[in-house]
Amino acid sequence: MSPDYRVEGSDEPDSPGSDDAETRECVVGDTLHGSRLDKALVSFVPEFSRSHLQTLVDGGHVTVDGRAITTASRKVLAGQRIAVELVPTPESQAFRPEDVPLSVLFEDDHLLVIDKAAGVVVHPAAGNWSGTILNGLLAHHKAAATLPRAGIVHRLDKDTSGLMVVGKSLQAVTALVREIAARNVHRQYLAIAHGVPRSDTLRIEAPIGRDPQSRVRMAVVASGKPAMTDVQVLVHSDTFSGLRCTLHTGRTHQIRVHLASRGHPLVGDAVYGGSNVLGMQRQALHAQRLAFEHPILGTPLEFIAEPPADFVAAWKQITPGH
Repeated sequence: MSPDYRVEGSDEPDSPGSDDAETRECVVGDTLHGSRLDKALVSFVPEFSRSHLQTLVDGGHVTVDGRAITTASRKVLAGQRIAVELVPTPESQAFRPEDVPLSVLFEDDHLLVIDKAAGVVVHPAAGNWSGTILNGLLAHHKAAATLPRAGIVHRLDKDTSGLMVVGKSLQAVTALVREIAARNVHRQYLAIAHGVPRSDTLRIEAPIGRDPQSRVRMAVVASGKPAMTDVQVLVHSDTFSGLRCTLHTGRTHQIRVHLASRGHPLVGDAVYGGSNVLGMQRQALHAQRLAFEHPILGTPLEFIAEPPADFVAAWKQITPGH
């Protein structure tokens, strides 16, 4: 029986993450006769996922007998020659230095504290493989390339603004991770929510996990991880509240989920039921205060970041006598 394919040439293939795209050619064997093009590609380019190979087909990077084919379901025939330009995956190119502006409020040999702008992604992920805080850190100092996640020890959502601490050495990263787990890193946020809580202060203690109805959302679910948020009403109008939220845990979307679960979704937070009002086109959440002991020196550190202009303008609209 003929093999599934025959690879042309004797050169060893480059790794999937190499800078220069390799072109690989093969001839379809008898057992792949009549198979889909993307299935044939998987059989002789196994180091790439089928979904990525489909994107290469869509992008015109695959030819059959010299003709570009852009339909992954196209049937291939025994004896046909397939050539594929192995363009690197976005993932393989994600962890690269980029000139991403970082608003650095404090920096020494061990850590830096930054004031993240709204709309900036912290860590590369699907849909945002470049232009992230991680890319900026890799350009900011060489040691970042040797650290897990370039020293990032906690994250802010893309549309949340405010303070983050980042380790610059493995010793500092390890210590910061431990302090966060021990709840010794104190984080306070300003938020603008729909409605007015019945009490000026409340503690929301409810477990958070993946929403069983939607993979892009989190939710209060019995099987979730313990989560606790203290909420204080600072100002309010008849229909909106300006809040100070103190995190005691750091679950994904914690403040957004906890407030929405009490009927007070954040202004601008469409994922959890908020509306774009008061001029906000993003969730009205700002990491205002960050306090912790220096992970190496043990000295107390505290930082305050004033919210950006869109948040300030929205806050003023709900402040009595503004």
